[in-house]
Amino acid sequence: MFRMTTNYKFVFFLLLLIAIPGCSLNIGAEPEIYIRFNQVGFKLNDYKTAVVLSNSGLEGKSISIINSKNGKSIFTKSFGKNLGAYGNFPFSYSIDFSELKQSGDYHFEYSRQKSFPFRIDDNVFNGLADSLLTFFHVQRCGYTDPFFHKICHIADATSIIDGKKVINKSIDVTGGWHDAGDYVKFLNTSAFATYMLLFSYDFDPVKFGFDNNKNGVPDILEEAKIGLDWMMRCNIGDGKFITQVQDLRDHDVGWRMPEDDKLGFDRPAFLGMGKNLIGIYSATFALAARIWRDKVLYPEFSRKCLSTAEQIYSLKNKSVDIDSSGTGHYIDEKYEGKLALGAAELYLTTSRSNYLSDAVALADSANSDYWWSWGNINSLAHYRLAKFIPRFSGYIKNNLEDFNKRKDQNLFGKGTDVSWGTNVTLLGVALQNFLYKKLTNDTKFDSVAVLQRDFVLGRNSWGVSFIYNAGRNFTKYFHHQISDIKGKLPGGFAAGPGKKEFIDSLKLVYDKPDKYSKFQTNDDYYRDDKVDYITNEPTITGNATAIFVFGNFSEKR
Repeated sequence: MFRMTTNYKFVFFLLLLIAIPGCSLNIGAEPEIYIRFNQVGFKLNDYKTAVVLSNSGLEGKSISIINSKNGKSIFTKSFGKNLGAYGNFPFSYSIDFSELKQSGDYHFEYSRQKSFPFRIDDNVFNGLADSLLTFFHVQRCGYTDPFFHKICHIADATSIIDGKKVINKSIDVTGGWHDAGDYVKFLNTSAFATYMLLFSYDFDPVKFGFDNNKNGVPDILEEAKIGLDWMMRCNIGDGKFITQVQDLRDHDVGWRMPEDDKLGFDRPAFLGMGKNLIGIYSATFALAARIWRDKVLYPEFSRKCLSTAEQIYSLKNKSVDIDSSGTGHYIDEKYEGKLALGAAELYLTTSRSNYLSDAVALADSANSDYWWSWGNINSLAHYRLAKFIPRFSGYIKNNLEDFNKRKDQNLFGKGTDVSWGTNVTLLGVALQNFLYKKLTNDTKFDSVAVLQRDFVLGRNSWGVSFIYNAGRNFTKYFHHQISDIKGKLPGGFAAGPGKKEFIDSLKLVYDKPDKYSKFQTNDDYYRDDKVDYITNEPTITGNATAIFVFGNFSEKR
């Protein structure tokens, strides 16, 4: 909290308020207020809301929305009833300004305080998916033309671990993507990310057909090909996958650029297999076969993808349910949803009825999962089947109805509880609304979808946008080695808040003081700090989800 005593300092600080959201003025008896809203902006017909936190009651007082170009007041809104205490603030309010449907730049004003500007326009989200896709370019490994770092890990992998057995034999699993802020590679998350890139393009080839490098191939398919090529290498035959490259020593040798990795020539590969991996792997290659056959017009690669998908799917009856190889990361709880998706994609590509029968039985068994993450993607299988068996849309509706109820149980309208990777789950709510709306044309759940989007972009207690360079106050100190060394992370998307009790139990020694300490609660805790791998680490699975969501919020270009 700053206090200014001269007119010069007062004017200067007002200018700072435009650039530094989360600051406020407290002059005399004026209340301390913090206005939280989506910093990127809104489409013309969006549900538009903001949340105000205050140390004093505001009932009967008003806040104005001002045209930032000409200074004219557009309209004034009276504060409604106090919605209750939030953390350190005894008062909170919601402002609904959905009636503002005119393109332009605006800001809020209350007494002598004003927010930074926000934009209303139908193209306000254009370019976000492009930026989020850049993160994959940063995550590239091996001879894949990486961005922001040099070629790295050219000896992957230098040995093979099969259960407790170590085989001193090298195998070529170069390429692919580093999973997150470290330099480990996982088949489960890489397959999910690759599938989502392909699915985004398949869902809307126009919105996801951008070709920024002007080489005649949509950028999103070029990036998906990085994943497909690596996944091909991970299929080593004999009913086994390479499920992980590198062990947890990666976390213990200090932060470094990937090309300077001390363990660059000591990176083992783990062997494993499970119905969960068979499902997402076969789904990815069956979808790729269709896209390269019908869109890219590359029949040779299409046939290779389909052959791979069918060969892997055929292993399902000989495999354990859940793969548990590697270091214990990204272990699924169930397999039915992913295997249903594999069968559904194979049916769509081949029209063979045995795949449809499998998909229906597995998708019914999977049921609604009331969640979204790399391991909870039942809605994708339900979406595929609902195209020709409409009752499967009901499973997605079950999820959305639950999210819709949950949004009314917290001030910021979150559709799920916080966990590890909260922001990805929240955007998964919006993702499932896009699926359901495409199937049914029902817009009932648009408001809950918008609230999740807005939370990620600044309508949260900290007033922070979790996407790098999106909005005025965004995450800067990711738990990501390249980001820390380079000082920025194009396309970075932070994991988002967790429970304070859980994060405290990790006994993290933070790098910086907590600039958001005033806004922390036991239920919602976030640190913009490179040490925090729970709330501030970006992942390929998070970006894969976010690309789909923000690409669909964009306008056709």
